[in-house]
Amino acid sequence: MSGESSELEWALHVLVKNYDKYASGCCKRPRRISKKDFRKMLSRELNHMLTDTGNKRAADKLICDLDENKDGLISFDEYWTLIGGIASPIACLIRQQEHGTKFTK
Repeated sequence: MSGESSELEWALHVLVKNYDKYASGCCKRPRRISKKDFRKMLSRELNHMLTDTGNKRAADKLICDLDENKDGLISFDEYWTLIGGIASPIACLIRQQEHGTKFTK
């Protein structure tokens, strides 16, 4: 990315690069994350936000829930569903903390 990026642009860049770090594929086939690499991503990248990231059964259930087309791989759109599912409760926590802070001052 060139020039001065906004925080949102930077965050999106990080999310795309993270997906690409674990995805495989080439120009002819869309990039996808395998179950094995998805479990690796969970344990390395989300171990502080999600519980049981090292639990194979829990990770496989998450994969099954995210894998809309049931091909056993995680597409970028399916990955984005995971990001949204994580971001939504975090946003609520941040808002609650900010709201609580306003009343304690």
